[in-house]
Amino acid sequence: MDRILTADLYRYNGLSGFRGFIKGWSIPGFRFTFLYRKTKHHGKTSLKGIFYRILRKLFAYKEFIISPEAEIGEGFYLYHRGTVYIGPVKIGRNCCVSHNVTIGRAYKAGKLGRPVIGDNVWIGPGAVIVGKITIGSNVFIAPNSVVNTDVPDNSMVAGFPARYIIKENPTKDWINDILD
Repeated sequence: MDRILTADLYRYNGLSGFRGFIKGWSIPGFRFTFLYRKTKHHGKTSLKGIFYRILRKLFAYKEFIISPEAEIGEGFYLYHRGTVYIGPVKIGRNCCVSHNVTIGRAYKAGKLGRPVIGDNVWIGPGAVIVGKITIGSNVFIAPNSVVNTDVPDNSMVAGFPARYIIKENPTKDWINDILD
């Protein structure tokens, strides 16, 4: 297993190795992340690519929709089953995404674009992150927040529209089991 998949698996309660992979396969979030990574790694027309795309569609349950063009760093963690839509965005390392989250494109004030999300970001249930914005590293996005403006590093974000406050280490105790 390569480093990225090892880091993804480790986020699920420190699972590692073959036994950990077998246990991780029973977790819908890891299973979908694994199939997403394999689909992205193999070409659209290769035999393995076609195989992994078919498996991804079978196991998606229409709950996890992640664009193959999305760039997601190692240590990605899908918390619960529930509709998650991630468009062709860029997400850093050790990002946690809860259920009913939308991350995608928006058209605002004549600007069309997609978010860029930093490292160690926790995204709560029901959050919406849209537009040509940048979310810094070590950011905690509260449940049901609508984020459509830039957020600096080390911030907590909440509300509709979202407001942020600078806070030292806001994701402490929320982002666990990070592979060094």
